[in-house]
Amino acid sequence: MSTAQTDRMSDNDRSITGFVMISHAVVHTYELSIPILMVIWLTEFSVSTAILGSAVAVGYGLFGVGALPAGILVDRFGSRELVLVCLAGMGGSFLLLSAAQGIVSITLALCVWGIAASIYHPAGLSLISTGVEQRGTGFAYHGMAGNFGIAFGPLLTAILLLFFDWRLVTAILVVPAGLAILYALTASFDEKAAVETQPDGGREPADEDTDTGGTTDGQVDNQMSLSRFLSDSRALFTIGFTVAMVVVMMNGLFYRGTLTFLPDVLSDFMPDVVEQLQLFDPDSPMAEEFDPASYLYAGLLMVGMAGQYVGGKLTDRIRTETGLTIIFASLAVVAVLFVPVAEAGLVPLLLIGSVLGFLLFSLQPMYQATIAEYSPPGERGLSYGYTYLGVFGVGAAGAAIAGFLLSIGSIWQTFAALAVFPATGAVLAIVLRRTGDRRA
Repeated sequence: MSTAQTDRMSDNDRSITGFVMISHAVVHTYELSIPILMVIWLTEFSVSTAILGSAVAVGYGLFGVGALPAGILVDRFGSRELVLVCLAGMGGSFLLLSAAQGIVSITLALCVWGIAASIYHPAGLSLISTGVEQRGTGFAYHGMAGNFGIAFGPLLTAILLLFFDWRLVTAILVVPAGLAILYALTASFDEKAAVETQPDGGREPADEDTDTGGTTDGQVDNQMSLSRFLSDSRALFTIGFTVAMVVVMMNGLFYRGTLTFLPDVLSDFMPDVVEQLQLFDPDSPMAEEFDPASYLYAGLLMVGMAGQYVGGKLTDRIRTETGLTIIFASLAVVAVLFVPVAEAGLVPLLLIGSVLGFLLFSLQPMYQATIAEYSPPGERGLSYGYTYLGVFGVGAAGAAIAGFLLSIGSIWQTFAALAVFPATGAVLAIVLRRTGDRRA
């Protein structure tokens, strides 16, 4: 794929970028609001953390697992319609949550959310990679919007819960999806403006004279779809793409392992600012609900917006394998130093947390652009389906690993062990550069 050399985005670039930015922000607004609501559900429904955690894990798991079939659908039907389905499904899932009467209905609602949300990343990233000439800049803005949602979701939910019942809060959270749908219906753009492909997306047309052996049209379509999926997957997994996928998994494992328990970790190092600053009456309901670690967590996630922007811009200026190597290596160092620095006081904690957030999210546009470099334009939906199966599906194991490590060791030992993931990612990024089988 050719990439424009100027820094100016075309009208088509801007239209696509705006569309995916809003949609991406909404996806992560919902994703990170769920942990805040879990605190309420534990009391409301008198369930154990194990049961509720398992219920939420099902939804998060589907968020990753569903990405692969979603990627197949993207290559067949295009991105716009599928993103609309994603937005409508997520909004509907939170409407179901507002009426939840127990753990079973919560689980069902979160399953709807996971299935709907799984559509977005293959569809949105495929759209950027095939429709935006300034692809690196598109990935940068897209990532920044995602980080806005990541930080905005828990912050908005925490603030609303200070004033409203959780059921009304989940109903209010339907509004972002509705607004995104209204914007999407007005957006106009060419999904394939940045690539030159055959009308069928780069695949050879099926032989119309093939003997079906007496099978029905539906059976033929199913057989052809399965055969195409298997053949496309075999063609996709070159040595370079395979190594890139393992790099993506290292990111996913570190991402989920770190962020899942970061609010609890931060609370161990946070001073009692409510008492020191006298923000609320100590006996008031707001003082009881206010958790400074949650707001610090949201702030550190907001810093990731800068990381997304810088990482995306760098993909247009340096080889992505080089960027991955540098960022992964830096993350390994930060993971090892995090606890000793955080123990030095509030200011050092803010600094090391900001560096962690910046580096963690600067990885995303780097690996997204790398996947585009190691996959053909006609298979971008499938390639990003596999990518987010790795990031959110395999990566979900990072939460279990971190939880186990925290249960048997100290916070420092946990972070030091998690550093193995970015260290491995740095080594694999060097290996990836040496494969030399870029396909874009």
